[in-house]
Amino acid sequence: MSVIQRRPWRKLMSDSRELFRRTGASIGLVDLDFDLCYRAVASRDTRFDGWFVTAVTSTGIYCRPSCPAMTPKRSHVRFYPNAAVAQQEGFRACLRCRPDAAPGSPEWHVRGDVAARAMRLIADGVVDRAGVPGLARMLGYTERHLGRILTSEVGTGPLALARAQRAQTARILIETTDLPFGEVAFAAGFHSIRQFNDTVRQIYGRTPSELRAGAGGRSHRRSSATGDGTTITLRLAYRPPLDIESLFAFLAFRALPGVEEADGTRYRRTLRLPHGYGVVTLTPAENPTDHFLWAHLRLSDLRDLCPAVARCRRLLDLDNDPAAVDAVLTSDPAFSDEVAQRPGVRVPRTVDGFEMACRGVVGQQVSVASARKVLGRIVAELGDPLPEPDGGLTHLFPTPEAVCKADDDLFPLPASRRHTLRVIAEAVAAGDITLDSAADRVETRHRLLRIPGIGPWTASYLAMRALGDPDAFLAKDLGVRRGAMALGLPGDPTALTEHAERWRPWRSYATIRLWRHA
Repeated sequence: MSVIQRRPWRKLMSDSRELFRRTGASIGLVDLDFDLCYRAVASRDTRFDGWFVTAVTSTGIYCRPSCPAMTPKRSHVRFYPNAAVAQQEGFRACLRCRPDAAPGSPEWHVRGDVAARAMRLIADGVVDRAGVPGLARMLGYTERHLGRILTSEVGTGPLALARAQRAQTARILIETTDLPFGEVAFAAGFHSIRQFNDTVRQIYGRTPSELRAGAGGRSHRRSSATGDGTTITLRLAYRPPLDIESLFAFLAFRALPGVEEADGTRYRRTLRLPHGYGVVTLTPAENPTDHFLWAHLRLSDLRDLCPAVARCRRLLDLDNDPAAVDAVLTSDPAFSDEVAQRPGVRVPRTVDGFEMACRGVVGQQVSVASARKVLGRIVAELGDPLPEPDGGLTHLFPTPEAVCKADDDLFPLPASRRHTLRVIAEAVAAGDITLDSAADRVETRHRLLRIPGIGPWTASYLAMRALGDPDAFLAKDLGVRRGAMALGLPGDPTALTEHAERWRPWRSYATIRLWRHA
């Protein structure tokens, strides 16, 4: 029996109701049956990528479910929840599966428990920067207990999970860039060239040089080095469908001068990263059937590659399972036509939780245009300027410390709102409130509501966009109420909240669709 058969795991979604069925709005954990997993592998449907990996005992290799290789015999197959467990069991990675072609697991995108928070932090590179002690400290647990939690939920501990991520990042850079291997090693999070070489040989069965030579013509080698950083172009995979048009339109309408630029075809912004800064340009693939976006990254320090990619994925909600969301919303007749016309709507999130908190406070009871004007002035006065402007991108968003120290004259806001902004900045700077992947959604919401000037609307807005809560709902928001009435739903907040119970656990996605109809 494989590991995945013994363990609870979130149900897969596909158009085939015979293969996987969902009951109501439930997304509870279930036991994955061997037969269902094997049929998913035989179908080679890319939508199953990220849910589990398939290990083949006769070859000693593991693959993603949609691997184009010949389907192995049932007696030779084992299923594991992730690559780290497969590697721990002694399997090597398949060289036909492009590692950047699979999105992340929606399991950790949805859940808000300790295991999910740990997985998001590992993806952000916390283990590489602060080690397992730092990861445990951020989550408020001992190293031993955190290891027990991850082993129980994921099948292995944080070191193995971080090692698997480093190996995948290294392979992407080896095959898709011309960076020297020393730079590849440190960009992927390895602490030495020897560790890099040993890991690559163990997991891929080839040296870095052999991997790069084997990539040949199928490689998309796009990299360059300049005086102010290194530029790398990578693919960010997602599960189709993706309504990229509405996603970019939402971001463009709210783009902050100096920090963001956006139109209907691309989105650009500056990034404040653990070791420096970055500038990213996100564009859709040329072929709509290619389920990925291009991320063109300019980084001042290559060690920030993993956190930059993780934050871009979070910003665009790329690890979402759109089939699961749309199936629940379509069950409400009010949304059936809307979902049919625009499937795959995502929730625009953020690369910086404090930035989103500032947006939420400044945007209280004013128009989007007015909020952009105020925030643009704050950026110009308090944001760190880039060493070299990149088009209209000139500044990083201000730090909490900069907002705490700034004079009142720099905030053209009512005194009460200015006070709220300072209190949030002080709390984030002191570590009393966390607005990133490590945040406990329930506890953070309670702490936000204790701040004068933060009410249910702002707390729900931040839960949705900063904390990644898929089930936040802004029932009293004017736009939500107008959108609801446009779809024939009740406009009264109490009645609308009661009706929205049928949209759980995806009320954040319902909120975005209601805003569209406002």
